[in-house]
Amino acid sequence: MQPAPLAALDDWLAKQDDNPSRAEAIRRLVELGLTVKSAARPTAKAAARAAELAAKAIDKHADMSAPSAERESRKNRLLKGPSVFWDVRKGM
Repeated sequence: MQPAPLAALDDWLAKQDDNPSRAEAIRRLVELGLTVKSAARPTAKAAARAAELAAKAIDKHADMSAPSAERESRKNRLLKGPSVFWDVRKGM
């Protein structure tokens, strides 16, 4: 390990009550990191909020000379995104 991360690891070790070894500390931190990563997935509520904000931003830049149906069609295409990304977003 490089000196800076090693120093940070040693600082973290010093705060532990059970005085684990460096190897045990690394194992614990990796386990903690994996737990945090899986919990950080966007929620349905966050996705809905992102879509709402995107829709508002699109509305600000809409071509008001286009018919209403055309504006809505353009907006939906932008919100839906390119088809190559559809399968990636299904897991979210």
